[in-house]
Amino acid sequence: MATRIKEKYLNEAVPALQQKFGYKNVMQIPKLSKIVISTGLKSTAERDAFGEAKKHLGAITGQAPVITKAHKNVANFKLRVGMPVGVMVTLRGRRMYEFLDRFVHNALPRVRDFRGISPKGFDGVGNYNVGLSDVSVFTEVDADKLKYPLGINIAMVTTAKTDAEARELLTMLEVPFGE
Repeated sequence: MATRIKEKYLNEAVPALQQKFGYKNVMQIPKLSKIVISTGLKSTAERDAFGEAKKHLGAITGQAPVITKAHKNVANFKLRVGMPVGVMVTLRGRRMYEFLDRFVHNALPRVRDFRGISPKGFDGVGNYNVGLSDVSVFTEVDADKLKYPLGINIAMVTTAKTDAEARELLTMLEVPFGE
């Protein structure tokens, strides 16, 4: 069974995108390929901060996150190669569409003074990044059990060649852009 957003993509977005941009082949039509959810933590943070971040990201995504490690030494940050610096999850397929559905319909409306997400998060080649300063907007996270403040970055990677195509795709997938 496909999710609401995937059905909307297949039934409404594909024909509309093909007609609007004049694609000759269905394989040219942009699609969402993956969503990467990540958070960065201080390298000097307590060890249980990484465990807590891992637990909360796992609850939000339904998939086990990985702890990312530093690739370089940075003296100013007291960072050495191999030290943990963050936690990330890559979602594809069914879980990606389920997460996008929950993000758009459950989490974003719970953001205080929400008027749409910034349209400035595009990177020039069709990918979109948005950051949330607090994960407690997700219903899976209990705000009372958060020991450490946790913000996340959500990167939506598409197969679109331009930002205009990607914005149109995400708008058709119900992502609420503000002005």
